[in-house]
Amino acid sequence: MQNVNLTHHFLIAMPSMADPHFAKTLTYVCEHNADGALGIVLNRPIDMSLQTLFEQIDIPLEAAGLGMQPVYYGGPVQMERGFVLHQPPGNWQSTLLVGDGIGLTSSKDILQAVGRGDGPAQLHVVLGYAGWAAGQLEQELAQNAWLTVLATPELIFDLPPEKRLEAAMQRLGVDFANLSEEAGHA
Repeated sequence: MQNVNLTHHFLIAMPSMADPHFAKTLTYVCEHNADGALGIVLNRPIDMSLQTLFEQIDIPLEAAGLGMQPVYYGGPVQMERGFVLHQPPGNWQSTLLVGDGIGLTSSKDILQAVGRGDGPAQLHVVLGYAGWAAGQLEQELAQNAWLTVLATPELIFDLPPEKRLEAAMQRLGVDFANLSEEAGHA
C-alpha cells in the first residue's frame, strides 16, 4: 500500500462505512501525496441552489439555466468554504490541476465568471471537502473502508448525483447491493 497515488480516482464507501459523513458516498480524490489526501464528495446535493449560494456571496448569477443547479456537500472539512470541480481547468487564481482536464478551484474569480456565463463548460460546486492526514487514507484502505477505481469526467459531470455511486461500482464490475458488510482478505 506504500507509494500508492489515488489522485483522479474515485473512493467508493463500503457498506460497512460507519462514518455518517461518508456512508454511501462517492468521493473524487483531487490530490494524494505523502502529506495526505484531499477529496470531494460527488453524490450528496444539499438543500441549496446555485442561485441561493450566489446571493449569499453577493455575486450576480446572470447565466441562464444555472440558478436551480444544486450545491453539493463536498466533505466535513471547512464546510463554510466553496470549491468548484470543473472542466476544462482554465486559468483561475487558485486551481489545483487534478487530471483528465479537471481542475479544483477555490478562488472567487471562477464563480464571478460562472455568474457572467463565462465559466467552465462543466462544473460541480461544493461546500467543504474531505481531507486525510499523511497515511490516513492508506490505513482506511487497508481496513477495507473504501473501494477505488480510476475516475472519469463523464461520471462526475454527466450523470445525476443519485446515479454516480452505482456507475462507479459498475466500472469495477461490482453491484453495490451484492457487497458484503464483512471485510475479507484473499
